[in-house]
Amino acid sequence: MEGGGGIPLETLKEESQSRHVLPASFEVNSLQKSNWGFLLTGLVGGTLVAVYAVATPFVTPALRKVCLPFVPATTKQIENVVKMLRCRRGSLVDIGSGDGRIVIAAAKKGFTAVGYELNPWLVWYSRYRAWREGVHGSAKFYISDLWKVTFSQYSNVVIFGVPQMLEKKLERELEDDARVIACRFPFPHWTPDHVTGEGIDTVWAYDASTFRGREKRPCTSMHFQLPIQA
Repeated sequence: MEGGGGIPLETLKEESQSRHVLPASFEVNSLQKSNWGFLLTGLVGGTLVAVYAVATPFVTPALRKVCLPFVPATTKQIENVVKMLRCRRGSLVDIGSGDGRIVIAAAKKGFTAVGYELNPWLVWYSRYRAWREGVHGSAKFYISDLWKVTFSQYSNVVIFGVPQMLEKKLERELEDDARVIACRFPFPHWTPDHVTGEGIDTVWAYDASTFRGREKRPCTSMHFQLPIQA
């Protein structure tokens, strides 16, 4: 049978079907592009998951009640903390010890120092640093929720971040001869006995006998009672 133009209907059907059939090479190229797209998406997604898995522990807060990222202490901050430990004896604890810098510095000065940190990655890294620095015998690190730790056995307490969260806890647990050293932020309701440093490197020292309103025990080898100048 022929159409109105004299062209057989079978020929018209074949031509119509051929217009809707894509070349084989085009289909292969499209499939390859699709596969590359899936591969690229998988690589990007996998990379993001890996980065998240590695980075999350380093920004997990050491204090559960406030979301605080880990911020390492500066060299000057460590020097100021050590300055506040002059004429001090007994054990030391760093609350939220991060990568262990304060604990290791105190151990090098002869203190038996302990760091409590909720982040296991930072605790393991701190232990490695203590071993590398040769003070692993006197610098210890533990994975612990700070609210479940009792600080009564420590004579020196160091804390970074927002100290007001632990203000009442330290008042209840510390002995009268203990000293609390706050870095970056002071305690809002305590009057510091000593202050040193400037800006983010400022360090405040509080004696427990002072914030409890009791008479302080004098330190014969300490030549300052007024705030220290950096």
